[in-house]
Amino acid sequence: MEELTRLIRSDMRPALGVTEPGAIAFAAAKARSYTSGEVISVTVKLNSGMYKNAFTCGIPNSREVGSEFAAALGAIAGNEELGLESLSDVKQKDAERAEKLVKQGKVQVILQDISSRIFIEVEVKTKLDQAVVTIEDTHTNITGIVVNGEVRFANSKEKTKGGEAEEKPQIHRYTFRQLCEYADIADVSELEFIWEAYRVNLELFEAGMTSERTTFAKSLLRKNGGMVFSGEEKKTASLLCNAAIEARVIGLDKPAMSITGSGAHGIIATMPLYAAYKVNGYSKEQLLRATALSYLICMYIKEYSGKLSAFCGCAIAAGTGMACALVYLRGGTVEMMEHTINNMAGSITGMICDGGNQGCTMKGIAAVDAAYQSAELAMDGVYIDDVHGIIGNTPEETMRNMGEIASPGMIGTEKTILDILQRKGNR
Repeated sequence: MEELTRLIRSDMRPALGVTEPGAIAFAAAKARSYTSGEVISVTVKLNSGMYKNAFTCGIPNSREVGSEFAAALGAIAGNEELGLESLSDVKQKDAERAEKLVKQGKVQVILQDISSRIFIEVEVKTKLDQAVVTIEDTHTNITGIVVNGEVRFANSKEKTKGGEAEEKPQIHRYTFRQLCEYADIADVSELEFIWEAYRVNLELFEAGMTSERTTFAKSLLRKNGGMVFSGEEKKTASLLCNAAIEARVIGLDKPAMSITGSGAHGIIATMPLYAAYKVNGYSKEQLLRATALSYLICMYIKEYSGKLSAFCGCAIAAGTGMACALVYLRGGTVEMMEHTINNMAGSITGMICDGGNQGCTMKGIAAVDAAYQSAELAMDGVYIDDVHGIIGNTPEETMRNMGEIASPGMIGTEKTILDILQRKGNR
């Protein structure tokens, strides 16, 4: 029990804006902290997932998008002590300086390789110094710092062979049934920390609802009868979930509570459950237990797919966790949850990720719809049988198959997406 609680607690982190540009800005801010004098250039090397996800993401405290601007703003005014929220204190004058640096061609972003492993290397040069910071495997895991040619920090212990874990991930040591049992019997007082995810994500939702820049949020509100909480659970769930996602991808100045390194994963894994909690009058304890299960299933699938890949882990991994949690809230059996996984695996697995952008909102809308349909059909005894497609003989095997569709399965898809993005970027 304690290990699973620790896994969730260590994975939950607030992230301002889309996580990838936040990580790039953090790396740039960290490199800048080792230099003095005026910044004359910033060079960023990224793996394919980082490159793609940050390509047109909104940057907090600005109306700019993309990895170049994230790196420039991080180097100009980022606070490296704030990690993935390093841009939370920047001002308009900082954004103007960063924009000037980009327009002068002093920021370069290079695609390093095609992989689902996180890789960021940022070099900041000033008139006096040069510093290089390397991040690998997770969004804030610094594995190298070199200042003026001198190695200041090298952490080989956190690196993994070929980007894959050398040992079996801790989450994979558990069966699906054990994850469900944990949700049932964990000390609810030990799950209280999960409530912070709702506080953070609801503030992001409110920012999306009040911003003049959001469009999906207003439309989803109209579809819900002009109310945040209506009697229609799925419409309320889609509104809460996707107004928050839209706020995140356009770069509004409120963090999301991320899971598996992604704010959108964290939003999809939680916000529809909050809708169910409010509309149906579930207890806070029920919500916390369901959310713990949602997180764990998301984490289970993501350990197979990799942190960043060509498929939309937000819809597929987090959506599957959330769908099972809906069954849990409704008093469904473990078998019903297994059938829910089958329905999700056999339907939306393979949805592509083409970066953190407005498309994430549409993918979130599709995920909520698929999750509700999958859960409701499974509880009615309707599900995709184990003999079909990628469905395994066990839920563990099915979740592994879902992850493997992404990595190594969609490496070619990843390359094609990047070719398209680079072609667009050269126009």
